[in-house]
Amino acid sequence: MSRIAVPIETSGAGQASARSSAATSSTARRRAGASASVARWALTGIALAFLALFLVVPLVAVFSEAFSKGVAYYFQALAEPDARAAIALTLTVAVIAVPLNLVFGLAASWAIAKFEFRGRALLTTLIDLPFSVSPVISGVLYVLLFGAQGWFGPWLQAHDLQIIFAVPGIVLATIFVTFPFVARELIPLMQAQGKEEEEAARVLGASGWQIWRRVTLPNVKWGLIYGVILCNARAMGEFGAVSVVSGHIRGFTDTMPLHVEILYNDYNFAAAFAVASLLALIALATLAVKLVAERRLAAEGASATLP
Repeated sequence: MSRIAVPIETSGAGQASARSSAATSSTARRRAGASASVARWALTGIALAFLALFLVVPLVAVFSEAFSKGVAYYFQALAEPDARAAIALTLTVAVIAVPLNLVFGLAASWAIAKFEFRGRALLTTLIDLPFSVSPVISGVLYVLLFGAQGWFGPWLQAHDLQIIFAVPGIVLATIFVTFPFVARELIPLMQAQGKEEEEAARVLGASGWQIWRRVTLPNVKWGLIYGVILCNARAMGEFGAVSVVSGHIRGFTDTMPLHVEILYNDYNFAAAFAVASLLALIALATLAVKLVAERRLAAEGASATLP
């Protein structure tokens, strides 16, 4: 009997030890979960406080100052001739610059992601150039090229053509600072999708245009929309490069950001914030569309990585 009792007692002790270890492990997990929850809520609170301080409060200040003299004055400030000219010029520049960057972004991303050729790395580097060059510097470069004392200035004057301090200069400066956005959104997406579908379509006898229209373009449509949204937002809000090449001619070469600066420097704060609030509304609308495009783009990226 003693021989049997010893193993039974040992087994019971082992079970008690296992239960104690399980209880200790469960307690440790609860403590770790509680610590993680505290850290998560603390980080969330810090992020929300940061957003409230640097995003919500400035937006509220812009709109409150814009309506400080009443609704009638707000719409009167937007209907003022110089304000209407600035709004029209901003929209005109965006309508010209964004489609051109769309075409360039599609062509560049398709070439870089789908083909191997000499100069591919150089082209990729050049696409990133506006990110590394200050917008003010890019504006100065256009002045050095097309200004009255620039490289092409005498020829332009001889043919009665004006680039700097005119709409063409604003369009060129805007195109330069915005052309990476579409390409930079499409290149990683096209690379992730690979070349299999295009090669399969080619084997089945599809032409290059058919492959592009029915295979490549549908696969990148949400990435394309996302890039166009970012490009348009930057085009409408660009200040540095446009400020250098515009000449600040009121009613002719002032875009909305430049018009806000002029009104603010003239101490016409309510009118300045009225025009600024219009830019803020455009930014909020852009943000909403961007959120939808991001979700669809993330879904397409996830589906592209599946085997």
